[in-house]
Amino acid sequence: MLRQVCGENVIMGEGLGAINFGKLLALNETAAWVWKQAREMGDFTIETLADKLCEEYEVQTNEARQDVADLIDEWKKVDVIE
Repeated sequence: MLRQVCGENVIMGEGLGAINFGKLLALNETAAWVWKQAREMGDFTIETLADKLCEEYEVQTNEARQDVADLIDEWKKVDVIE
């Protein structure tokens, strides 16, 4: 779940058993926006999220794909997505 903690966007698991403070991930505004898009889409790919990112922000397609791929890698490392 995306939460606001002390003014920061943070991804964390739900429920007391899911919280591992060593694996909290703070997101900047753009990364939080991508997270929300991914949640709304349900099934997503790097390409579909990159396309949405290009529609919302002034970013080149290749840069958007790399940024989304990097985000997804980080999310996998902290086990917030599979």
